[in-house]
Amino acid sequence: MSDFINPNLRTFQVFPDVPEPLQPLVELSQNLWWVWHPDAADLFRRLDRSLWEEVYHSPVKLLGRIDQGKLLAASRDQGYLAHMRRVYDAFRRHMEAHGWFHDNHQDKDKLLVAYFSAEYGLHESLPIYSGGLGVLAGDHLKSASEIGMPLVAVGLLYRNGYFQQYLSGDGWQQESYPELDFYNLPLEPVRYTDGSPMHVRVDMPEQAVFCKVWKAQIGRIPLYLLDTNLPENDPQDREITSRLYGGGTEMRIRQEIVLGIGGVRALQALNINANVFHMNEGHSAFLALERIRMLLEDSTLTFDEARQQVMATNVFTTHTPVPAGIDTFHPDLMVKYFRNYWPQLKLDEKGFLGLGREDPGNHAQGFSMAVLALRLADSCNGVSRLHGDVSRGMWHNLWPKVPRHEIPIRHITNGIHTRTWLAPEMMFLLERYLGEKWMSNPTDQSAWEEVSQIPDEELWRAHERCRERLVHWARKIHKEQLQKRGASYDEQMAADEVLDPDALTIGFARRFATYKRGALLLRDPERLRRLLEDTHRPIQIIFAGKAHPADHEGKELIKAIVNFARNPGVRRRILFIENYDMNVARYLVQGVDVWLNTPRRPYEASGTSGMKAAANGVLNCSVPDGWWDEGYSADVGWSIGHGEHYSDPNYQDQIESVALYELLEKQIVPAFYNRGADGLPREWILRMKNSLRKLAPVFNTNRMVKDYAEMFYIPAHQRGEALAANSLERSRALAHAKEMYHKKWNSIRILSVHATGTGHYKVGDEMTVEATLDLPELKPQDLRVQLYTGPLNAAGQIESPYVVPMEFTKEVAHNRYLFTGKIRCQVSGRQAFAIRVLPGHPDMATPFEPGLIYWG
Repeated sequence: MSDFINPNLRTFQVFPDVPEPLQPLVELSQNLWWVWHPDAADLFRRLDRSLWEEVYHSPVKLLGRIDQGKLLAASRDQGYLAHMRRVYDAFRRHMEAHGWFHDNHQDKDKLLVAYFSAEYGLHESLPIYSGGLGVLAGDHLKSASEIGMPLVAVGLLYRNGYFQQYLSGDGWQQESYPELDFYNLPLEPVRYTDGSPMHVRVDMPEQAVFCKVWKAQIGRIPLYLLDTNLPENDPQDREITSRLYGGGTEMRIRQEIVLGIGGVRALQALNINANVFHMNEGHSAFLALERIRMLLEDSTLTFDEARQQVMATNVFTTHTPVPAGIDTFHPDLMVKYFRNYWPQLKLDEKGFLGLGREDPGNHAQGFSMAVLALRLADSCNGVSRLHGDVSRGMWHNLWPKVPRHEIPIRHITNGIHTRTWLAPEMMFLLERYLGEKWMSNPTDQSAWEEVSQIPDEELWRAHERCRERLVHWARKIHKEQLQKRGASYDEQMAADEVLDPDALTIGFARRFATYKRGALLLRDPERLRRLLEDTHRPIQIIFAGKAHPADHEGKELIKAIVNFARNPGVRRRILFIENYDMNVARYLVQGVDVWLNTPRRPYEASGTSGMKAAANGVLNCSVPDGWWDEGYSADVGWSIGHGEHYSDPNYQDQIESVALYELLEKQIVPAFYNRGADGLPREWILRMKNSLRKLAPVFNTNRMVKDYAEMFYIPAHQRGEALAANSLERSRALAHAKEMYHKKWNSIRILSVHATGTGHYKVGDEMTVEATLDLPELKPQDLRVQLYTGPLNAAGQIESPYVVPMEFTKEVAHNRYLFTGKIRCQVSGRQAFAIRVLPGHPDMATPFEPGLIYWG
């Protein structure tokens, strides 16, 4: 094929000729609401089932390629038209309903959240995601639509998406990057009022880059996507939005400039006045700089004054449990790209680079996007309880004198959008026995309690149908993949017999990073082979997942699994499915019996695939990491170990692989195959019901988005409004107060401390503590004086500390003030207390914000 591009080509677009009675199909195809409504998906599938598979479940492509005669036939089919009207009526009700947010927060009608993410996993037909981070972002938008959250989303539109995976004959991962046709996707270019396409400008060192703005609609939530593949851009700039996570470090910084800075400018061009900004991971952290720059434009504000306003209304979610997973740029690269930008922030080079360094004074440190986000957001969180604690440990250096448990990073545990991931068989059962409540409010625990009413026979048969469907699909996909690899005819024929629709089926599917230990089950091949080859109680395992193109260790893990699966004795019992995506994930989480997860704790920030499995009654067997550290109990699944810490990773792998084999041999396999006279595994089914009842109402994104709304979005909006009033009067005052604290902090002295009593107390006694502070440059109302107290451990440290405020009592001499607090002795044993002083300005999001703390 010639690379010649004719400059005289004139483009035009052809639209499907949909008969008038079927016009609602056009609107439905353009809104991704259909993704989580099986009845809507079936509406398109009914038109042409084989074409539906060929276009990979894309309604837009289906309508563009379907035979016109089939559309005409459907337009005269009264049964089909009734189906369409039912779906369209449900769609309109969704679009016009108020939802949870309106019902519970009517007075917050001015709130509008802008949600930024580098990837969105909405559906396999729109492949602009790589894995869990993107799928979580997609589920966030779906739940935001369901609960009526006022939210818009911003991302990048990658024309090659994330790579497509296929395996060579020897099992080595290969990558391909097919090009997306945006005009055959549920996207539309955003236009100005004169009809011209909307472009926003972002400046790079060499020249300006222009970004086209596209829009996808997810129920009630608009998603705006930026695209640099424009004729007016240089070839190198057109590549910025080519591949998700493609290219080197310099390509990454260019992408993140477009996402963060370009995304804010796109919202401005759209006249969308968002007032709370949510950074989903650090990729979009440059948005905070752009928001500050816009506030400083043509104003007398200082950087710190504008920063206070922006910080108050920024939310940052970190998904990374290790520093190596954070984007960090060399100082020279930052200088290259921001030399002309930081003067607009009223900063010099040192002040600018310090924003992204753990130690602003260490000029050798790189510029961390996570540090930038943490420094410019008042609301920060990890994505599970354990990950919140890990994150506080990771970023302790930003608050060096603050006890770890008080580092201002909270947690909101991730969830899944239940209806996206639920098998049709399970959805039918839930509708039949739980009514409508679980669907309209999946966080309602009382609705899920009705799971106990589902007859064991019906639940088990529904699950068996899901497993049968998985096996049928896996055989078909495996055969197709063997054909593409050039496998022999005999190998292809053997694919028809792989897997057993009645055998205990284990699923393991995730990114093949080494810490996820994809080959932990292969650590003792002979022991695994005995489990697989058991003719009376066999197990079978389906693997799927991609390794990053540059991760050779991850690729070696995949190759080891594929080669092990070629052993004659196990080839029917173990299978690797190529090109893991949302479609593959749905089959797996709906059809396996056990969802296996083996990360090296505590490196799994959350992990949501196990939640998807649990919503389908699939039992989890996992290391207690991420969400499973919260979700596990003995009646819903199995835990590999008890969260022990190991200093030697190899020893940890050995211990936990043995623990996994023990669980399989002594608990999981017997529980699955222990059948009564009626052929039902009653103990297993009880666990399935417990899993649905306990986990489904908690680990879902409707609950998660509500948590974000009430913990972060609404308080950030209120705080932002307060600081912005009267031309940012309080924002200016807060910036000056922080400057004052830094100048005068070292003048604080604790002169004396006196505690009542003898040092020996009984439970229930109260001890009064008095402290005299010398404050030559500060006043009592500027400060928070606290007692930091609790039980003392053998190492001389306070365990489970709690804080008691001390009240200003009187001025005992010039600049000397008495503070008093009372400690109630609640438990016996050795106790201790310390006195600490913190800034006390009422407008600070947290007293730890300035990084100042004085321990007496």
